[in-house]
Amino acid sequence: MRARKKKWAPAELENNPLIIKSDAAQAIDLKRHFGNSQPIHMEIGCGKGRFITECARRNPDINFIAVERESAILAAAARRAAQLARESPLSVAFLLLDVNELARCIPPGAISRLYINFCDPWPNKKKWAKRRLTHTNFLQTYEALRIPELHFKTDNRLLFEFSIESLSQNRWQMHNVSLDLHANPDENNIVTEYEEKFSPFGPIYRLEASPPGLINPPIPSKI
Repeated sequence: MRARKKKWAPAELENNPLIIKSDAAQAIDLKRHFGNSQPIHMEIGCGKGRFITECARRNPDINFIAVERESAILAAAARRAAQLARESPLSVAFLLLDVNELARCIPPGAISRLYINFCDPWPNKKKWAKRRLTHTNFLQTYEALRIPELHFKTDNRLLFEFSIESLSQNRWQMHNVSLDLHANPDENNIVTEYEEKFSPFGPIYRLEASPPGLINPPIPSKI
């Protein structure tokens, strides 16, 4: 997803306190940024920021961070979140970062849950499969970062089938698998902007997964 350039975006990126400034030389101290030791949940790709800010609103005892590679998108989402935070405090942060740089910037064990919502399915060309966020290469990154939970949503059936196969091949444990999330509405489901727009045209697929080797696997959740 690409956004039009916004003249105000550079200033927003520089001055918005919700945006984490990364240093290529070292990993980010997320506990220091948030100022507490609460669990940290991360979303890859933030859209307009509705999902991550609503998560923060509903769960004040958890810190939330959205990773986004497009500066204009990140600036807009962080700007909206900052406006909402003036009305009610939100423990949320935004990080301008390509997902391929996660292992460089995020310390292992820092993230308690990872959300991937409606990522690019990279269809058509076989070689593009490596760009899918549930490809083996990315799953290995999540394992290296010791992320115990992955929550995944998509409206693309081929991507969902690919993800199930990839997770299975890498011995991830899957649970709460849904082939039509909206068939049985759940008040705990936080609807993204994309989900709201495209769910009338077909089913939303969802699953949760945890990597192999966890001593205490997370309790299945419908959030």
